[in-house]
Amino acid sequence: MTDEVVLEVWLNDYPIVPQFIGETRKLAEEFGRTHPGVRVEVRGIDHLRLPEEVARAARAGRQPAVVQSFYTSTQLSKDMLAADGSPLFTSVERAIAGRDKILGVPVRLDDLVTAARDYYTLGDEGLFALPPLTSTTLLYANTTVLDAAGVSCLPRTWEELTAACEAVARLEDGPAHGVTWPNHGWLFQQAVAQQGALLASPANGRDGRARRVELDSPAMLRFARWWRALHTDGHYLYTGLRSAGDDTYPAWEHNYRAFAEQRVAFVLSTSVEADRMVRAGRDGGFDVVAAPLPYCGEVPRAGNVIGGDALWLAAGLEPAAQDAALAFLLTFLDPQNAAARHKTSGFVPVTGQARTLLEAEGWFDANPHHQVALDQLAAGDRSVAARGALLGDFVGVQDAMTAAMHDVLTAGADPAERFARAASDAGRLLDDYNAHCLGQVPGPRGPHRFRVG
Repeated sequence: MTDEVVLEVWLNDYPIVPQFIGETRKLAEEFGRTHPGVRVEVRGIDHLRLPEEVARAARAGRQPAVVQSFYTSTQLSKDMLAADGSPLFTSVERAIAGRDKILGVPVRLDDLVTAARDYYTLGDEGLFALPPLTSTTLLYANTTVLDAAGVSCLPRTWEELTAACEAVARLEDGPAHGVTWPNHGWLFQQAVAQQGALLASPANGRDGRARRVELDSPAMLRFARWWRALHTDGHYLYTGLRSAGDDTYPAWEHNYRAFAEQRVAFVLSTSVEADRMVRAGRDGGFDVVAAPLPYCGEVPRAGNVIGGDALWLAAGLEPAAQDAALAFLLTFLDPQNAAARHKTSGFVPVTGQARTLLEAEGWFDANPHHQVALDQLAAGDRSVAARGALLGDFVGVQDAMTAAMHDVLTAGADPAERFARAASDAGRLLDDYNAHCLGQVPGPRGPHRFRVG
């Protein structure tokens, strides 16, 4: 009789997907039934503490086999070290090593949503982590208000969104503002990627480690100046700066409430909120349509970056444990599982076969707001810009962006000057992060800042 293989799986416990841990536990139980001799133990840890908990466990030589990581923590996960100083995680695709099945579970990496696969494909190591939860940013519109304002087409560009807001402002009893979105780093990432520009160099951190952040690029300044003009003209509702250390999601909650209460006609938010936005309209007596995120009409559109999470495979597992972990990871790509997770979570169905299942049952016909995110991601050009940036201390870099924009909106700061200072501030953070990971400063080598957001 062989020894039992026990796999520890550590997941983010956070409010945006409370059911994911429970669903994963059910998958783990089913996996144990179909794979005798393997036991998967699922543990939820507060998402703000999980990376540091993983680092602490690794230093003690007791790291879990599988770890969930937020997308902006990708470079952090790549830089984490085991107790012996070797990389903590290994490439999922490299571990699969060209096999079609692992312990009877089909390998479906080629069926992943292209944008999700591209984000987590790192150099010649292939797909480094497996993304079960993928999202993007969308525009949600109150079409009842737009009809009253004479806006017959949903805005596709920034310029068209401005024009639609101007039409809404002419309504006698319309919303006080046209549009809102949170002052959050994801919106900056989207705006830069859509313009085919880089957030970091070289190559958005995808051709070696990122060494510089491009917060004062022409693309960033186009976005900041357009945003400022909307605010100055009274069309943009600013709900405030998320201070460092606060939870991410209340920042989005203020903007959702403004839309649900019809204080704005448009909101930019995550595709995960599609059901909630449509329900807000139904409950409030107005119609809601989801649409692609508007882009800058002055330059060709490259694509949109993803959000969400990925599952990372620990390096150094015994062969039996590694194959068991890989097989368990691959169950997340089972079409039935991926389709069901989409329905319960709002994240996109992450494989083509899952989408085909949903299309066959008429899911998107009945819920067209869920197809928009898939179509938007599929329209990307797969450039380095559209794939998104990999950065150390990504949260600190995002804080530099949002603080700069706050000053532009509330203190009249000049965008060029303020974002140049933000680039300098973020550059120091990145230099410090890199120095620790490369062992160029006293103390243990590896990441020393673990913030999530």
